[in-house]
Amino acid sequence: MNSSVTEFILFGLTQDAGKQKAVFGVFLILYLATLLGNFLILVTIKISKTLGSPMYFFLFYLSFSDACLSTTIAPRLIVGAITQKNTISYNECMTQVFAAHFFGCLEIFVLILMAFDRYIAICKPLRYTTIMSQHVCSVLMILSWVGSCIHSSAQIFLALRLPFCGPNVIDHYFCDLQPLLKLACMDTYVINLLVVSNSGAICTVSFIILLMSYVVILYSLRNHSAEGRRKALSTCTSHFIVVVLFFGPCIFIYTRPPTTFPIDKMVAVFYTIGTPLLNPLIYTLRNVEVKNAMKKLWCSKV
Repeated sequence: MNSSVTEFILFGLTQDAGKQKAVFGVFLILYLATLLGNFLILVTIKISKTLGSPMYFFLFYLSFSDACLSTTIAPRLIVGAITQKNTISYNECMTQVFAAHFFGCLEIFVLILMAFDRYIAICKPLRYTTIMSQHVCSVLMILSWVGSCIHSSAQIFLALRLPFCGPNVIDHYFCDLQPLLKLACMDTYVINLLVVSNSGAICTVSFIILLMSYVVILYSLRNHSAEGRRKALSTCTSHFIVVVLFFGPCIFIYTRPPTTFPIDKMVAVFYTIGTPLLNPLIYTLRNVEVKNAMKKLWCSKV
């Protein structure tokens, strides 16, 4: 690293004092709701004996990655909005880059595993318990953690190569490679290509894999009974909604040349704060088993 910058100033979502108060209130509520929703799912799956299938094993880690991703980004945005002083040290900025990409990538891998689980359950029901054994699920999750670590390590390696010797105001509400590239005092064309080939490729390829898996699942459902199709579509629809809400903004941000648009920050809000909030709602409102387990568990506790 060859940098004379020791800290950065996060511009945030707005510099208007009145709007910052609104940002503080709205995002504090959203963050607390995100933590509460994901915490309820984590505890319910961990304690409930009826949610022991692989689908809920993966849902547990989806909620975990959602809570961690939101915690990586939202608190600093909230505190910065109320104090109107949002500085972040160089080391903290690099840590945020690593953590955001680690938990974001982990969420991508978990969504793929959930789609694989639904594919096996619907297309190969007789072999489901053999293929999706507890050992296999654990190995798949370990590989997801390793893959996420490799991805985020590549991102932080690129970030550490950027020299900063001029402006230190990041026109964003969290540290990410795209806004950092604008501040680097070097030609960032090659590094941007590496970012696109890393983050962009992971988002795009994963999204294509997920879409293909749903095409195969829908095709295989033609031979099922009406009740079987309804039940299968009910579980797959929730997962598909989550996939579209998460991958749409990610592909928009990470698969294009080094240009910025005014809408970038709002798009980033959607996948860093909005999706972690919506996931618990989608999986509880559309999943009868989760709702029943929550009612049984929490009503008995109360």
